[in-house]
Amino acid sequence: MTGRPPQSVFVGISGASGAPYAARLVQALSAAGCGLQLSISDSGILVLEHELELGVAGRDAVTAAFLELAGATADVFAPDDLGALPASGSSGPDAVVVCPCSMSTAAHIALGAARTLMHRAADVALKERRPLVVVPRETPLTQIHLRRLLELAEAGAIVLPAMPGFYSRPQSLQDAVDHIAGKVMSALGFEQDLFPPWDGGRR
Repeated sequence: MTGRPPQSVFVGISGASGAPYAARLVQALSAAGCGLQLSISDSGILVLEHELELGVAGRDAVTAAFLELAGATADVFAPDDLGALPASGSSGPDAVVVCPCSMSTAAHIALGAARTLMHRAADVALKERRPLVVVPRETPLTQIHLRRLLELAEAGAIVLPAMPGFYSRPQSLQDAVDHIAGKVMSALGFEQDLFPPWDGGRR
């Protein structure tokens, strides 16, 4: 991506495994001064509750606990609110990130089947030529998955799989999580310091 980093970012959290990635990304975007818009699918709520061990249940409680964990504030939208601001090309955010992105969500976006606000916000980003970053988290990948991800890339999305690198020699699981969050920040045009860049193996 070229130009200045986005001032507002819509973050969609689907039901794929990878809640720590979402939490670290929201934390980093908030620290960068971004205005955040957030929408979490029904299955995403269940994954956040389980993987982050939030100790609460229900959409409102899980969302509040997630934002508290990330140390962030956001405008929160229901997944079926297709009349929300992020659904409009004239009032949408500067960029959209779906993290983690389930294969179902990737397929809906690739096919232009906007059944939820998350799908629609991503669709708007593509049609308005705004940055869209999808962070798929699935393994192994079928031919169907690969076709949909290729279609997203061909449409202009940045497909950034949740595949942590090890050249920075992560010492913990959090370091691996930081690597993916840092990659997303870089894809959006931010200077990131969540993981050290490759130094030619001199460290």
